[in-house]
Amino acid sequence: MNDEKEKLRLSQSDLLNGFQKEFSLTEFVTVYFSDYTEYHNYGIYCALIPVSQKNDVLLNPSWDLSHGGGLPGSVVYHSKGEEQVKYFRFGDDNGIEPLIFDLNFYGMRDDYLEISEEFRHFHHLFHDIKNNNYIKFDDDGNEAIVAIVEKNRIQIRAKEIRQFLSIKEMYLSIQFDCREHSSLTLDNIGLKKGGDDFKTKHMCWGLHYGEFAGLSDCQSFSRLVGKRLIEPLHKSKSGVYGFADEPLKKYVEFIVNIDDVGDEFLFTSNPNSLSNYFGANPDAPNYLTPIHFKKQVLEKYFQQPSKYSVEDSYLRCGSLWGLQMDNHHDNKVCVWLGDLGRDLPYGEQLHWRSYNIPPEGGVSKTFFKRQIAAQFADSDRPEHLFKMKYNELQKICDEFLGWKILLPLDQHDSHYFACLRIPSTNEQRDFDEQILSLTKILIDSINEKKLNMLLKGSISCEVDGSINKLEQVLVSIGVEDYENHIAFLRKLQNLRSSSTAHRKGGNYQKIAKEFGIDSHDLISVFKEILSKALKLLDFLIGLVREKKFSEN
Repeated sequence: MNDEKEKLRLSQSDLLNGFQKEFSLTEFVTVYFSDYTEYHNYGIYCALIPVSQKNDVLLNPSWDLSHGGGLPGSVVYHSKGEEQVKYFRFGDDNGIEPLIFDLNFYGMRDDYLEISEEFRHFHHLFHDIKNNNYIKFDDDGNEAIVAIVEKNRIQIRAKEIRQFLSIKEMYLSIQFDCREHSSLTLDNIGLKKGGDDFKTKHMCWGLHYGEFAGLSDCQSFSRLVGKRLIEPLHKSKSGVYGFADEPLKKYVEFIVNIDDVGDEFLFTSNPNSLSNYFGANPDAPNYLTPIHFKKQVLEKYFQQPSKYSVEDSYLRCGSLWGLQMDNHHDNKVCVWLGDLGRDLPYGEQLHWRSYNIPPEGGVSKTFFKRQIAAQFADSDRPEHLFKMKYNELQKICDEFLGWKILLPLDQHDSHYFACLRIPSTNEQRDFDEQILSLTKILIDSINEKKLNMLLKGSISCEVDGSINKLEQVLVSIGVEDYENHIAFLRKLQNLRSSSTAHRKGGNYQKIAKEFGIDSHDLISVFKEILSKALKLLDFLIGLVREKKFSEN
């Protein structure tokens, strides 16, 4: 064993440097840690210290709050021979509070750690139970991990700690007690028994060396014990309404037009700088100037359906923000210039700016009727109509049948419906994903159980496959002109099986030819597929309204 390495280890200089370092606001601070082996025993616990007690707690390195401390309790006072009992939320009248609750259940249940409820509610944190992290959402809908909880360690981001401290008017005391053990004696290592206490502006600690004198298999040890105070931010940086500075909203400039020499004319999306029909800013572009974007601008939102919803004429991020838009074109999206600045957070404005294109043509007839003429207008986009017809089918099935021909998608599959759309590119991946979505909705969801009941007692009930069962039901109830719809479903199933479910080969080439993939672009092909799917939904809606599927 190297004596110099042992001396360095027992000096605990690396640990001490870690406690002394300044934390940037983006760094994570370890507020709880427990780790021990034969040769070391590390412990970190924290306490919330009132600002007025800063000097007192730095008088000595001993901890001000022990593990398990800070739970609700009472204190007994004696004054003039009389006993008084007072209840305290944190068990004592010294004003010191825990940030981490170290809960012990006497060996009869598993112990566990808990971050202060006040801290969690202060930052409105979501508990990601699967990963045991705590997530914070900002006003734009962005999310960030604020706390990481592991079996023996809890880390919290410095920014959120210091914001909390600013309103609480407290310091966070990072208390540490770290021991290193060695199989060598102090003499062997070149160290002396004893030690000293030290103090700086925000930290005090003691480093002491000793020997076990036969009480352990190890010969010597060092102990680093103390506390490091993390100071609060100024209240203006707390993020709390009334205390914090009001953030200055920023606005992105967008392409309004192209001048005579081909240069782009840009203008701010700040609504207060735009003209309107009431005389404001007469020399500026109008609030209702349509700004044009590539259709791909929406792909970001389709990729996160649990967070964003892309709807007919509307984009929303949960309940945080929403944007009216004209998404009724094949290759572009239009938004009013003023709406971009009013409704989109700055970060989202930057995203849209990267897809901004010079204006070509106007807004769609549907958008114009809705926005300018204040008229009711259905969308003419196949993806919007499909979702409308699908929902209509589900509604009338409940009304006329009491059961659904197409079973609703499970919540884990709901994104297939939410993200169904005509692809914005001719990429094979995008096309395959939409084919998979359509087959999930139209084929995998066919209610075979109910169809079997309609075929009960018939030799036809022995057929396999949801499409075959649907066909047999249509035959048994005397429906005519169903053949094209069944043929469409079979072709769609074959396309999915030969493309997304398996490696592409000869079967794919054959079915692709039937759909015209060899002679048309993928966007056009899927638009035609969706058109046939719409006809299928209309066909089923008609049958349900005629009560063709009613059980006799």
